[in-house]
Amino acid sequence: MQVRPFPYEIGGARAELGTVVDIDSWARRARVPDRRKPGEHLAGATITRMLGVESKAWDPDRFADLETVAAVARGALADARLDPADVTGVVLVTCTPYEVMLDQDAFALLRVLGIPDHVPPVQLGAGCAGLARAAAVVAATGTERALVVAYNVTSRISTGPDGALLPHYADNTVHPYGKNLWASPALFSDGVAALVLRRNEESEGLVLYSRDSQSFGTEPGLADPLIHFPGGGSRHPAGSPGSCELSGYGMNSPEIRRYYSRGMTLNHEALEEARPGYLKEVTRLYTHQASPLLVDAFREEMGITAEQAPAHVRTIGNTAAVSTIALLHADLTAETIAPQDEVCFSVVGSGPERGALIVPVS
Repeated sequence: MQVRPFPYEIGGARAELGTVVDIDSWARRARVPDRRKPGEHLAGATITRMLGVESKAWDPDRFADLETVAAVARGALADARLDPADVTGVVLVTCTPYEVMLDQDAFALLRVLGIPDHVPPVQLGAGCAGLARAAAVVAATGTERALVVAYNVTSRISTGPDGALLPHYADNTVHPYGKNLWASPALFSDGVAALVLRRNEESEGLVLYSRDSQSFGTEPGLADPLIHFPGGGSRHPAGSPGSCELSGYGMNSPEIRRYYSRGMTLNHEALEEARPGYLKEVTRLYTHQASPLLVDAFREEMGITAEQAPAHVRTIGNTAAVSTIALLHADLTAETIAPQDEVCFSVVGSGPERGALIVPVS
């Protein structure tokens, strides 16, 4: 796995999360069927015991369209003192697009923001490791001023107007992970984040990215995508029998746990080889917020304190690619990060894919 120079700095960052609701309130509205007690529903305490999440960022109304996404992107540009005309590259990261064909989310967002027409949109259908792929794309293109926008709006694809789970998330015998499909809306949450990356040849930043399809460390490569959403495409077209039931995010939990633990370790080992002692040099390590249990286990294994590697998954849930940028934004707001401090992002996710970057904050 190659660690490459990343001659960029963070010029601006913004995030907006959904309204935080306690898991009891969410459970009462979602009405997750209790398979052990037919006719009853899981209580919030049961969901917390199973997933570790105590509250969630959940706001289907606030994130009803791209308006909030555009507002967050404008804020990041303002922080970087850039006008839309200054942007030379845009990477949009989402696994819950508002429209699923022809990258219409990216085209619409660039139009609303006023990004010049000669800037081609790059839309990544990526999940939790989307930031690493976006950084790798920015580095590969060498663009001067890149805007990275990420959003995850689980509420709009998994629950109806009354807040209850949509039928194929509540009771599904077709999807390969149908029995546990409810866990995705219970764990994943709503949020938007944006990051401006400015090219700076004096930066000593680093970036690494891996799909792990040819090899996974010393192990054979992986083929399981970790998150399964087989419906809606040409393999199971919309309107065909079973397509609706297959159009849901199903988690292969055992493989996710294994991939997170090993993948985060491989990210660390690669960075440590490229820059020995990097954890003592960076002000913050932002790890992907997969679940409270996985985050806590990784910090304990690495001997990293909560101050070094903050976490918010227990209180807001997993916001996919938004999660680490939101942690950075919280530190910037609290002035925990000072100009020229270096921060590290380390993420793993569905695909599978993983990666990390070390980058200064200007």
